[in-house]
Amino acid sequence: MNNEKRYVATIGFFDGVHRGHCHLIDQVCRLAKERSLLSAVITFPLHPRKVVHPAFVPELLTLSSEKQHLLQTTGIDAIWLLPFTKELAALSARAFMQLLHDTYRVDALVIGYDHRFGHNRAEGFDDYVRYGRELGVEVVPATAYPACEVSSSVIRRMLNEGDVSEAARLLGYDYFVEGTVVGGHRVGREIGYPTANIQPLEAEKLIPADGVYAVRVVVDGKEHGGMLSIGRRPTLNNGTDRSIEVHIFDFEQDVYHQTLRLSFIQYLRPVQSFASLEELTCQLRSDEQQARALLKNEKR
Repeated sequence: MNNEKRYVATIGFFDGVHRGHCHLIDQVCRLAKERSLLSAVITFPLHPRKVVHPAFVPELLTLSSEKQHLLQTTGIDAIWLLPFTKELAALSARAFMQLLHDTYRVDALVIGYDHRFGHNRAEGFDDYVRYGRELGVEVVPATAYPACEVSSSVIRRMLNEGDVSEAARLLGYDYFVEGTVVGGHRVGREIGYPTANIQPLEAEKLIPADGVYAVRVVVDGKEHGGMLSIGRRPTLNNGTDRSIEVHIFDFEQDVYHQTLRLSFIQYLRPVQSFASLEELTCQLRSDEQQARALLKNEKR
C-alpha cells in the first residue's frame, strides 16, 4: 500500500450491496472528495459469523466475487478484502481502529450510529469517537437511507417469501443466481417445455422461495426471457429433492454444462400438483403468456 495515500473509509460485510449500502458509500465518496482524500470500503470475503461459528451456513445475497463487482460500480476508489480471522475477531475496537489508521492509512471512518465492531461488539459509537481522537481517526456518523428501511436481513426475508420484485426495489437491481446446467429428468422436452436444470455455483447463495417466476437468463453474454420453477416437482413425484429449472423462451441451443445467470423479475404462482401432464402443460402455457407479458412491459 502506498503510504502517501490517505483514506476516508467505511467497513462492513455489505452483503447484496443494496441501496442502503450505496447511500453509505456515497457519503464516504463525498467526504473524501471534500478533503482531497481517497475513498475506501473495507469488507470481508467470508461472513464473519462463519469464522467465529464454523457450523453457521449463511444465506448470502452475493458471493464474494459478485459483491466485489457490485462495489466496483459505486465509484469507490479502493476495495479492501480484509481476511476475517479468529485473531482479528479477538481485537478490541481500539486495536482494530489502530490497525485501520496505521496499516490502511485511514484518516476518517464513516459508520452508522448503531454499527458495532471489535471483540464481542461490546463498545459503541461514543467509544469509537473517543478512540479515534486518541489515534487520529475522525469517526463520522453516517445518515440512514432516507426512503425506507433497507437491510440485507429484510431483503433475505423478502426473497424467502418469494417477493423478488420488492427485493429488487431495495437492492437497486434484480436479484440473480448463477448456476451450471446439469442433467435433469427431460420430461419438459416431451411436453414442449424443455428446461435447463440448474445447480447453483455455491451452496451458500440464497435461493428464493419455491414457486414459478418470470426471469431473465444470460447465456454466453446474451439475455433471454424465460420462466423458472423452484420446488420439488409434485406432479412428477420428485420426492424431497429441490430443483431449479428454467425454460428459456425462443431458445434451442444446447447449454449442458454451461453457466447461466438467472435474474428474478416477478413471482407468478406457487408450485402445484396436477392430475396429469396435460393439466401441467395447460398451466405452463398460461405461465408463459403471463411471463412474456411481464417481461415485455417491464421498465428496463
